[in-house]
Amino acid sequence: MNEENNMTRKDFLASLGSIALGGTSLSLFPWLTACSPEKQKQSAGEKARLGIIGTGSRGRFHMANLLLDPSAQIVALCDDYLPHLDEASALCPEAKRYTDYRKLLEDKEVDGVIICTPLSMHARMTIDALAAGKHTFCEKAMAHSTEELDAMYRAWKEGNRVLMVGQQRLYDPKYIKAMELVHGGAIGQVVGIRNYWYRNNDWRREVPSPQEERRINWRLYNATSRGLMTELACHQLQNGSWAMGGIQPQFVTGTGSIMYWKDGREVFDNVAAIYQYPNGVHMTFESIISNKHFGMGEQILGSEGTIDLVRGVMYSEAGYRRSGIRQLLGQIEQGILSNSAFAGTSWATEEASQDKGIRFVDNVTVNDGASSVGASGDGSAELIHAFCLSVITGVQPEKIVEEAYWSTLLALLGDQATREGGRIEIPQIILA
Repeated sequence: MNEENNMTRKDFLASLGSIALGGTSLSLFPWLTACSPEKQKQSAGEKARLGIIGTGSRGRFHMANLLLDPSAQIVALCDDYLPHLDEASALCPEAKRYTDYRKLLEDKEVDGVIICTPLSMHARMTIDALAAGKHTFCEKAMAHSTEELDAMYRAWKEGNRVLMVGQQRLYDPKYIKAMELVHGGAIGQVVGIRNYWYRNNDWRREVPSPQEERRINWRLYNATSRGLMTELACHQLQNGSWAMGGIQPQFVTGTGSIMYWKDGREVFDNVAAIYQYPNGVHMTFESIISNKHFGMGEQILGSEGTIDLVRGVMYSEAGYRRSGIRQLLGQIEQGILSNSAFAGTSWATEEASQDKGIRFVDNVTVNDGASSVGASGDGSAELIHAFCLSVITGVQPEKIVEEAYWSTLLALLGDQATREGGRIEIPQIILA
């Protein structure tokens, strides 16, 4: 390995240290115990032997991280689209090649699989992989329909293998610290949650022939996709579950249309959805893919402040003294964060208009949401490393499937609301 690649691996390993438990509240993020220092030590020197099912852009994005991860070994690749399979083989020439995922699942050398296929294939492949005794990582959203979602959940509960889903914010350090601030009372009572994701591109990929249109541009058609709600909103809707302490919304209303990209697609090119919680709080999601000015944004609004999740910045309504905020962040790092709200004379106020905010994560990587593949510093490397550890140890990260279930359910029902243009009741399911 040359020095440049060696440095890249060092940087990769250094980034994984950012999810060390430290002062993290495990009541908020229980899945992190599966990649605790003890589990890291337990898996040292061992490798998760992995098969990649779906070697398109997202699959190869994960491969790039896995090739830097000393806990991973890619032993098999599968895709029925040969150009993608050839590109993946060039990255990992020693891996076996398959064009039928069921043949890969029969391979005894494969301990776990990573499924990066179109949404409509997630449920069947995940259920088959679990039945074949493989630890399974499935890209988000979990499923193409609520019926498939329930079937996937049952298959996992009835089996004895690890299941993880590609919700990388679960392992993104800035989201972890932000939610500790929210639940520590730093912004007072949560009164609103805003999410938006703007791009200016047609979401279309070049095809070599018309016969390959629906295979390559699967995101644009209802039979294989649920559009912007499952591809984008699925990530951001998780913010509501965290900020509201696991309480789920009761209703969602929405609207959408094909307003600009009138090119034969079936999914909307702009959507807007509002989720209402039992206490009256609203969470919004809006996406337009014909204007990118505002990029991607996620904010938790509180009675005393606002947290910008994407940029890692907290703003105050009244203006907390910066030394006090630094003290609070120090308490989080040391693991002594209280659950009580912060108040009293130690928090001197200033005019809100003068408050430029304070960054609560050092060296934060701001993702503008332009990439449809993935971005550095978005939690993907940490997430895929956590899966490797779970494959080696056999430890299921606690509550991670439930998190993915709810984000998928909210996305699917939000999509239904945008298509029907009405108010959809959200079932208050107790997962067991």
